[in-house]
Amino acid sequence: MLREEQNRLLKGLINHLDLKTNVDAGGIMRTPADTYTCEDRFNLEWESFFKNHPQIIGLSGDLAERNSFFTVEEFGSSIIAVRDSEGTFKAYANVCSHRGAQVEQEKRGTKSKFSCPFHGWTFDNKGDLVGYPKSEHFGEIDKDCYGLKELPSLEKHGFLWVHPNADGEINLNDLLGEKLEQEFEAWDFDRLILSNEDEYQTEMNWKLAIDTFGETYHFSVLHKDSLFQAFHGNCQMFDSFKRNGRLILCKRDIDEMRKLPEKDWQICTGTLPVYYLFPNIIFMPTPEGAFLVKEYPVEDSPHKSVSKISFYFYPEALEAAKKMEVSPETGMNPLEELYNAFGSVIRDEDYLVAASSHQGLRSGNLDFLTFGRNEPALHHYHNTYREALGLQKLPLK
Repeated sequence: MLREEQNRLLKGLINHLDLKTNVDAGGIMRTPADTYTCEDRFNLEWESFFKNHPQIIGLSGDLAERNSFFTVEEFGSSIIAVRDSEGTFKAYANVCSHRGAQVEQEKRGTKSKFSCPFHGWTFDNKGDLVGYPKSEHFGEIDKDCYGLKELPSLEKHGFLWVHPNADGEINLNDLLGEKLEQEFEAWDFDRLILSNEDEYQTEMNWKLAIDTFGETYHFSVLHKDSLFQAFHGNCQMFDSFKRNGRLILCKRDIDEMRKLPEKDWQICTGTLPVYYLFPNIIFMPTPEGAFLVKEYPVEDSPHKSVSKISFYFYPEALEAAKKMEVSPETGMNPLEELYNAFGSVIRDEDYLVAASSHQGLRSGNLDFLTFGRNEPALHHYHNTYREALGLQKLPLK
């Protein structure tokens, strides 16, 4: 993040702490219960936000080597994401051009060629058909016409974008805007290396998972014995960038950091930045790396979702962590402790109560959820979501 912007945000938080204030959305907003439970709304979301919208599927560090690949299954059809033999990121429909079978079944790995398990048709990681068995018996074909179908893809600022629709487009200026692009460029996210993956499947709407990241009003209650020990609750900064948002959560470390000269202030020392990237991504940079959270509906249902979590580190931080000894108290190394701590808060606290909220919404005993003046990220997210679906903006009360 650029120095001028870091200091603006840090000064804003310090001012809130001193004056005992918080960001203010200007009023209270109510979002209807059917936002989370309506089957027709869910079908519209699926078509608009998942099948026909550019998707962040990972970071550059997911494809750290040439000839590395991973598969993506979340958009109704399988995708192969590759770093080809020349180091270029590309994405293909994981569909054999012969009889339509899924070409690659592994989740991730390193391969220069992919062979279909049905008849052995083989494709390289540039998508070209390079061979098929018993060609003299099968008959002559133009192999140039039988490559894997390439999908629109883009690697920039350390992120990997794919459009699940082969006719789709990826325009970062439309998606992020110039200001957020400049901010991402300053972070060096392209240096991050994948360390671990996890997933949390929950009985709730996918948007409730996103809502849990949208405010710190709940920290002193739900997280009183966990996050609240490290963060000032109900104190944050918020900015929007087109359909995206950025929350700045206030760490208690800011109390000591503010005593330093401003030139020595660091945004990740005094805060935890939380980026919401439309439509379904939460991204959190840390001093050592970043957490990427991807929210998806599952089983074609508005009532079930999965959070796919990826943990990344800068190379020097990863090497330092690997050299540290196992804790005698936990029996885990520092990386394992981090993964466990993340799950104990997000999975076991946030998502547990969010699933309870979903059951409350399904009961029919609540007409709407209420977002306070101190929750502007949720105001922005839900009105952005509605705008993208052609729905009327929700008014302030």
